[in-house]
Amino acid sequence: MDILEEINVKGFVEEEIDPTLDLFEEINRLKKEKNAVILAHYYQDGDIQDIADYIGDSLGLSQQAAKTDADIIVFAGVHFMAETAKILSPTKKVLLPDVKAGCSLADSCPPHLFRKFKEAYPDHLVITYVNCTAELKALSDIVCTSSNAVQIVESLPKDQKIIFGPDKNLGAYVAKKTGRDLVLWNGACMVHEIFSREKITKLRERHPGAKLLAHPECEDVILEMADYIGSTTGILKYATSQPDKEFIVATESGILHQMQKDNPEKVFIPAPPNNMCACNDCPHMKRNTLEKLYLCIKNELPEVTVPADIIEKAVKPIERMLEISARLGL
Repeated sequence: MDILEEINVKGFVEEEIDPTLDLFEEINRLKKEKNAVILAHYYQDGDIQDIADYIGDSLGLSQQAAKTDADIIVFAGVHFMAETAKILSPTKKVLLPDVKAGCSLADSCPPHLFRKFKEAYPDHLVITYVNCTAELKALSDIVCTSSNAVQIVESLPKDQKIIFGPDKNLGAYVAKKTGRDLVLWNGACMVHEIFSREKITKLRERHPGAKLLAHPECEDVILEMADYIGSTTGILKYATSQPDKEFIVATESGILHQMQKDNPEKVFIPAPPNNMCACNDCPHMKRNTLEKLYLCIKNELPEVTVPADIIEKAVKPIERMLEISARLGL
C-alpha cells in the first residue's frame, strides 16, 4: 500500500517515529524549513494548541487563513476548516493531520438535500454557519460563525427573508436575539446537544458561586440557564474578564486548556453530558494528535483540495462575512 492509498484508508500518514525525537522541536524546525504555519482550533488537544502559531475559533481562524503569508497552512482542526482555508488561500498548500476528522454538524446537511430545501424558498437569502462543507458554502449568500451570526443577521434589512443552516440551535438563538423569523435547517452538533440540564443543576448546587458559560450551539434548555452565551473566543474572554473564580463550561472540553493557561487561579468545570460518555469531547477534533501533526508537516500530506468551481462560488459568501465582520470591528 503506497502512502496515498494509506491516507485514503486510514485518513493519515502512519510511520514509525523515533521515540527519542522531541516532536515540539522537530515541528518547529519543519515549520521554519517549509515556511508553514499551524492554525489550531480551541477544541484541539493541549499539546497541539501549545505548538500552534495561532489558536482561535472559526472566525479568527478564517481571518488568519485569509491573510497568512506562509506557503503551507497546516490546519489542526476538522475538514471543513481546512476547506475554508483552501477557499481563502487557493494558491497555498493546505494540510490536515487526519482527513477523516469530520464534523457531525456538517454531515447533518448534505448539499444535494439543502439545494432542494433552498429551492422551496426562492425569495430567501441563505446564511450558513461556517461549520459546513465547501459545497454548502457554495450554495450560500453569506457565511457566519457563532461570533458574528447575530450581527450579520442584524446588518440585513428587516424585511429580508432568511434561510439559516445548518445548526438549528444557533439559528434559534439568533432568531431570539434579533427578533427575526428565520427558516431553519434541522441540523445540530452532537457535542453541544449532549449536555444535561439535570446534571448541570446538580453541579451548580455543589458550586453555588460558579457561572455557567454556554456556546449558542447548545439546546435552548441549556442556554436559558447560562450566565453567558458566546463563541469559544467569547467564552474565553468572558472568563478572563470576570472576577468570579469558578465557571461551568458548556462547550467542547478542549477550550478548558486555554482557559486554565490564561487563568491559572480560576477553576473551570466541564458541563456534564446526559450519560456517562465523554461526549463533550468532539471525536473528530480529537482525531488529530501531535504525532499525526508531525508526520503531516514532514510528508506534506494529507493535503486538502477543493475544486476550482466550488472555490469560485464559496469564496464570495466567506468574503462577505469577513467584510461585514471587519466593518463591525469583530
